Amino acid sequence: MTRRARAVVVTVQNAARGSGVPKAAELKRWALRALADDVRGELTVRIVDEREGAELNSRYRGKKGATNVLSFPAGGAEVPAAAGEEPVPYGDVVVCADVVEREAREQGKPLAAHWAHMVVHGALHLQGYDHENARDARIMEARERALLAELGFPDPYSIK
Repeated sequence: MTRRARAVVVTVQNAARGSGVPKAAELKRWALRALADDVRGELTVRIVDEREGAELNSRYRGKKGATNVLSFPAGGAEVPAAAGEEPVPYGDVVVCADVVEREAREQGKPLAAHWAHMVVHGALHLQGYDHENARDARIMEARERALLAELGFPDPYSIK
């Protein structure tokens, strides 16, 4: 059985200098796995350093310092572009390389597994998943566990 072509394009921008950043093909694969089949448009995965991560976190969330992942939905990008046109923006997932690498080391997690988790986590936020309360957190974490298992990674919440 062949899978129908997805109507989503994933673009990767790497603005970080770290050597631990996964290849663009891996970042794209993880993002696509996390997106529902009905998602349309362009998803940008941007890798940033701690300075840019802190700036974005302050500007858009009013919080000091960089965080591991931020998600910015484009809003209203449900209609795919016509043939030959540029895809409509779906949203951005911004991952701070410095924070992800530090967290993986501190938590004893394989670096690739933590990167995959952050990309999946950010893509789920774009689709409306959240963890602001216990019920929503359980739902989102269950989806993350399932997606990461499909990608061959361990449960990110059981790794200590």
